[in-house]
Amino acid sequence: MGLERSTKVLLALLALTVTNGGCDRLKGKGTGDPDTTGDNSPPPATTAPLPPGATPVAGDTATPTESTATPGPLSTAPASKGSVNGLALSNQDAPLSFAPIAKLADPSVVTINTIGEEEEPSGILSRRVRRRETKGLGTGFVIDKDGIIVTNNHVVAEDDKLADVITVKLSDERELPGKLIGRDAPTDIAVLRIDAKNLTPLKMGDSDGLEVGDWVVAIGNPFGLSHTVSAGIVSAKGRSREDVPLDPSGYYNFLQTDASINPGNSGGPLLNLRGEVVGVNTAIRGGGAQGIGFAIPVNMVKQILPMLLRDGHFTRSGLGISVHEVRELAPEDKQVLNITVDKGILVDALEPGGAADQAGLVAGDVIIAFEGTPLDRASQLQWLASTAGVGRAVTLRVSRAGKLFDVKATLQPLKSPAARQRNAQPRNFP
Repeated sequence: MGLERSTKVLLALLALTVTNGGCDRLKGKGTGDPDTTGDNSPPPATTAPLPPGATPVAGDTATPTESTATPGPLSTAPASKGSVNGLALSNQDAPLSFAPIAKLADPSVVTINTIGEEEEPSGILSRRVRRRETKGLGTGFVIDKDGIIVTNNHVVAEDDKLADVITVKLSDERELPGKLIGRDAPTDIAVLRIDAKNLTPLKMGDSDGLEVGDWVVAIGNPFGLSHTVSAGIVSAKGRSREDVPLDPSGYYNFLQTDASINPGNSGGPLLNLRGEVVGVNTAIRGGGAQGIGFAIPVNMVKQILPMLLRDGHFTRSGLGISVHEVRELAPEDKQVLNITVDKGILVDALEPGGAADQAGLVAGDVIIAFEGTPLDRASQLQWLASTAGVGRAVTLRVSRAGKLFDVKATLQPLKSPAARQRNAQPRNFP
């Protein structure tokens, strides 16, 4: 799992060919909610009247002037500056040494070893399979003094099969059995518990406050070299599944860093200069230690963590739509579709009876804000809709043939990709 899984991910990343989708992406698979269907043509322009209960928006106000929504993991907040424990003056100032951060965080970083079993063919012509033992390696970090640990889901499970044995090794060399208490494959997060008290937890910071160029520190167990420290900067933010080709059904908004990350680092903390966790190191690209590593923003973890601790899994909500991004449309497509905004999420298909359908949305509508948060990328809407909560009534700001209006939509449980594919009807619209 951990080390073997990391090798498989690495091979997949090495095989990636980056292409410029541009407007061609409109011709391919839809993206979004993640209720994706999509076909080879954009939705027809709509002249449908506003849905019942919609509130027209006067003027050309594309997005609300004030947001009442709690900033999600895809929003941007000012970076927090200051000194904590004398570590650094600000996120921007390079320290004379990273040693204080390493000393502060190292006792909270753990090594995770797993033992599992997998089946493989016993011969080229034989239909029999044989079982073989697999071993995995990863990293985790303590978030609660009573033994709660965060790591990657792929460290403790592979192909949705949980490891048979999970062992957690603390910085004081104690080895304890780890018990899985919650995991979420789409975000690649898992939570373990060990029978230990008075541990040193790491503080979770604010990944929204990070800026490209900020210093970060990674601690982990690359290739089994325990408690290895590396430093670098935030190279980019908002890396999506198009940039990191992992599970296509996953929720990705990676931080990119040039801090050295290798197989075995998975699940370890990415820290700011105050020693706070700002990311969970997850994937690499380019053969490892090539300056291209990816970490899950800690604000995503904080959003799903309470439900993982309570229920052991995360229940997602959805709008029931397939979408494209307005920014990727060619001018002639926008003209044909009567789209008058430059940013937003084009509704390509709706699930009959889904939240958006019941709210009165139709194909060709452009969602430009979700609960007051302006939208530009499909991944934004995907995350916001999926984490808002089943049964919650959310406000969508919509542009329809140049007319702006606000409408309420009550989110429904997000269906499996197979169910969404069966139920989607991309062209039966008024």
